[in-house]
Amino acid sequence: MTHEFKDIVNQAEIADKKGIKSVLASVVSLDGSSYRKPGVRMLILEDGKMIGAVSGGCVEKEILLQSESVFKTGVSKMMTYDGRYRLGCEGVLYILIEIFEPNNAFKKAFFSALEERKSFEIRSYFDKKEALVSGIGSWVKIKESIFSLQKNRKKLKTKNSLSLFKQSMLPCFKLVIIGAEHDAVQLCKYAALTGWEVAIISGPSESKSIANFPGAKSFQAVSAENMETISIDNQTAIVLMTHNFANDLRYLVQLKNTNPVYIGVLGPAKRREDLLSQFIEYCPEVDHTFLDAIYGPAGLNIGSETPQEIAISIVSEILSVARKQDPISLSKKTGKIHS
Repeated sequence: MTHEFKDIVNQAEIADKKGIKSVLASVVSLDGSSYRKPGVRMLILEDGKMIGAVSGGCVEKEILLQSESVFKTGVSKMMTYDGRYRLGCEGVLYILIEIFEPNNAFKKAFFSALEERKSFEIRSYFDKKEALVSGIGSWVKIKESIFSLQKNRKKLKTKNSLSLFKQSMLPCFKLVIIGAEHDAVQLCKYAALTGWEVAIISGPSESKSIANFPGAKSFQAVSAENMETISIDNQTAIVLMTHNFANDLRYLVQLKNTNPVYIGVLGPAKRREDLLSQFIEYCPEVDHTFLDAIYGPAGLNIGSETPQEIAISIVSEILSVARKQDPISLSKKTGKIHS
């Protein structure tokens, strides 16, 4: 969710510099089931361009039509979309549509929070009635400051009768790839496509650069001992893929005091066992939660053969671990898809 909102802010800023207004559409409530859940957002530009999506595609056309009056008047409005007879999702979406014009103070605080990997909160006040209701709109709390997403709203004033949708936004999910071979390039592509921030770490003598890794946010050619680890948190996954046992071990030792949600190791189970055995000799006091985060061979058993397919299996396993899901075919899942 955070990377989608980040993209919305970036695209709105680009549009604003061109003199193009933006409108934000947020799903704030749901009766029944739907393709996506409350908290998903999209941006509509005055020239008709749309960034993001709140459904499989049908709802967006209606949002585009409904946004016309918001562009003209600047007044926020509610929209209801009943998908029970059109989408087959058996749900009713409640969508808040509002002018999106965050000021410079918000943007400074927002991008600072992203860089520092701090959580923030989005608060949307709404009414399920399709009407012009005073006070509806969204605000963002970053640390102790609250920012309106509309320049002309200075203070938070809402009616007690309004509903409130609050959403805690975690730092952008990050993948650290340690290695710079061809398979690392493919994993970088798929991870970036998923919306993750990708950092590439290679050995100090590596001749490649960030230009060789489409979608990567950063590239460092450093030894294990000089690798920066302070930004590795529980919204971070790591994949060791140097294709060198000694190097993998050195980087793993450097990571011993971090708390990533996932550490993937390439190669057969025997290689993982040997790696962990030597690692424990070097780091006998390591916390058991660190060891529990190590997965090897990295990836889900989906019959992957090519580097691209292996990348898909690794991204899938990281998602299942981060979301605490037991991977099965959805056709075999009983009950709702989402809890």
